Amino acid sequence: MPPRISVVINTLNEEKNLAFALRSVHSWVDEIVVVDMHSDDRTVDIAREFGAKIFFHERVGFADPARAFALDQASGDWILVLDADEVVPLPLSRKLLSIASSGDADAVLIPWMNYMLGATMKHSGFGPRQSLQLRFFKKHCVKATFAIHNFFHLVPGSRMMALRVEPGLAVAHFAYLDSHQYLEKLNRYTSIEAQQAFERGERITPVAVLVKAAGEFWSHYVTGRGFQDGWRGFYISLFSTFYQIVAAAKLQELTVVGRREAIELRYRHEAEEILKAYGASQSPSRS
Repeated sequence: MPPRISVVINTLNEEKNLAFALRSVHSWVDEIVVVDMHSDDRTVDIAREFGAKIFFHERVGFADPARAFALDQASGDWILVLDADEVVPLPLSRKLLSIASSGDADAVLIPWMNYMLGATMKHSGFGPRQSLQLRFFKKHCVKATFAIHNFFHLVPGSRMMALRVEPGLAVAHFAYLDSHQYLEKLNRYTSIEAQQAFERGERITPVAVLVKAAGEFWSHYVTGRGFQDGWRGFYISLFSTFYQIVAAAKLQELTVVGRREAIELRYRHEAEEILKAYGASQSPSRS
């Protein structure tokens, strides 16, 4: 009897994307699990149209905290984790079915074909040879954590297989439409990353930020050959560098002055101090 395969998708307001992802898997997986964060659009209706099992999770700023919950809802022997803006090509689906049936591995690193700013990225740290993701694995061979950008971890003793980059063997990820969308997500994710770093007790200095930012640009634009992606590679490399700077700035803010609520309280106190003079003397009047 062939192994059962579940696909797990976390969603929040993904009505524009979800149907494409589901159309790429519904014919060859045994179970579709959608964990929705109480979407305001037709996301849940679309999931139902494809026969998905639907579960709900409280809305948070990013999907990672809900991934462990989503994995627990899947009943398959193998699990494919997909985002709503990702599509599995037919050759890749056949390859994954073959691996699951062969017993040659417990987990698979899959190349990712990232679409950014209107085109596929061949380099810049986001090309298919540079972007391998652990998204297909036997249940219980991978654990999920809440760590942003680092949510899946292979259980010790599990056998890993990495797919070669060949035509049709990369997940198509329709990531960013434009710079506006990229920067919106950057702002949200850097806040989460800074908070997690603060809770772990991490601290950073301005010199360390400069070194880290310079290394980030070098890794994307030079060693990652971002220059071969033209203007997109240049700006994506800069955005990745800016990500490190913003995350560090937010961590510094949390360390020195605290959360926004504490700063607002301080500002209100300062405003009251300034206005005390009006109560201690005659208010100015128009002459």
